Amino acid sequence: MSNVLPTYPRSGLQFTHGKGCYLYDEKGNEYLDFGSGIAVNSLGYSHSYLNTRLKEQLEKLWHLSNVYKIPEQEKLAQRLCEVSFADYVFFCNSGTEAIEASIKIARRYFHQTLKSKTKNEIISFTGSFHGRTLGALAAGGFSKLDTFNTTIEGFTQIDFANHDKIKKAVNDNTAAILIEPIQGEAGIKEVPLEFLVELRSLCDEKNILLIFDEVQCGLGRTGKLFAHHWSDIKPDIMTIAKAIGNGFPLGACLTSKKVGEVMDFGSHGSTFGGNPLASVVGNSVLDIMLEESFFINLEVVSKELFEGLAEIQNEFPKVIDTIRGKGLMIGIRCNVSNSVFVDKARSNKLLTIKASDNVVRLLPPLILKSNECKEGLSKIKATCEMF
Repeated sequence: MSNVLPTYPRSGLQFTHGKGCYLYDEKGNEYLDFGSGIAVNSLGYSHSYLNTRLKEQLEKLWHLSNVYKIPEQEKLAQRLCEVSFADYVFFCNSGTEAIEASIKIARRYFHQTLKSKTKNEIISFTGSFHGRTLGALAAGGFSKLDTFNTTIEGFTQIDFANHDKIKKAVNDNTAAILIEPIQGEAGIKEVPLEFLVELRSLCDEKNILLIFDEVQCGLGRTGKLFAHHWSDIKPDIMTIAKAIGNGFPLGACLTSKKVGEVMDFGSHGSTFGGNPLASVVGNSVLDIMLEESFFINLEVVSKELFEGLAEIQNEFPKVIDTIRGKGLMIGIRCNVSNSVFVDKARSNKLLTIKASDNVVRLLPPLILKSNECKEGLSKIKATCEMF
């Protein structure tokens, strides 16, 4: 037996290395990766620039305590603030840690500004996934806590993007509304723009903080640097992770000035968050994503992929029900079992990821080229032909 705790549904595949958008198993078989480690390896594998920058830092410093000033961390925080709504950044190691930070910050904000011990409730939405720590699980729905003999107060979950229920759910004790602009695990469900507008207005009116979870949909995944950039709406707090480290553990919680100012010395911390290695990787990822041509190329290949998928859907309506998403965050809602589709695609050397609502997620590296897009479409069509 394996000595690794059996918490993952292993496929049996074992990869030895990767290059660009491809992974290679121990037999040398080549797989086109349309999963990117669940939206993590957005710049693909063995990226020469990232590798070079990481190797340079390896020879200098791996880790420093946050007792000391870390120049690369300061630089990364400044750059993230320059391209977002934020004034402050807290660095951690994962998305779920960023969510935990956002919950603490939101609750502390009202404890400090209103001296309130009751304005601490967080509203989230059905289908959401915010991580696997206890606080993040509570935000994702109470049923996820049942098997751990745990109940956590101060969380309310309502139907996805329901206008009437959000108004009824808000009360004097509501501290924050937590939402993914596009739900990933739920099956690539985009929050309607008018609902985000309503949330911002409601939060302003009722003195509530708006938190965007962009752990999966952020950092270029939807065709813009952040998913909420498709609108003019700005959150008070935002969580990111996954793509910012391209596989290196790195997460962050971004806040506005008014919110971040309540987090004084000792209110939160992370041993490894924003250490020299992580910060160098984060800056290197931004170096590439902020190049002028990056999103131009992404838009072209996204359009090609969506158009190709629409043709396949028309040809195989008994297999594919709908195509949805933005950029290179795409959901194929199936009329067949999504688990079977993922398995058959894998036999065609294409890696995809299943999600709720019988959806197969396509999350290819954002460096996907036209010829790789065509190859992926060919493999998806071949998969449909197997049903």
